[in-house]
Amino acid sequence: MVSLDRPIKFEEVDAANLVFFARYLAYAHEAMERFFAPLEGGYAGLILARRIGLPAVRVEADYAAPVRYGETLRIETSVARIGRRSATLRYRMFRAHDGVLAAELRHTVVTTDLVQTASVQMPEDVRALLSAHLEPDPSPAGAGPRG
Repeated sequence: MVSLDRPIKFEEVDAANLVFFARYLAYAHEAMERFFAPLEGGYAGLILARRIGLPAVRVEADYAAPVRYGETLRIETSVARIGRRSATLRYRMFRAHDGVLAAELRHTVVTTDLVQTASVQMPEDVRALLSAHLEPDPSPAGAGPRG
């Protein structure tokens, strides 16, 4: 799990002083950039130098508690699933002052060659980083498919 503390700016809240729902996607992207920082050149190096992208193909969001201007979100990023060409990242966003879960997003990305705009096999360093933060399998140990 990789953590990012993210203060809420005035421009990110609505007239009710609550973070506008779409802003959580931007926070998730900031957390994703932090997550990939250990790669050579970081996330920017992956995109700009290596021309490998991770575009979103699915995003799910659950909102649990409000967040206001002046508060800080602690965003915990982990990996829910890794495939051959895709992965699902999980962002759990907590209000830092009281630890309450404010939102949870699941973000599926596909490894893409940005020159050809086509999906490609995941580079080994990307797979290794994702694997290092893979969530434990929630199924009971030893439980296999039935039927």
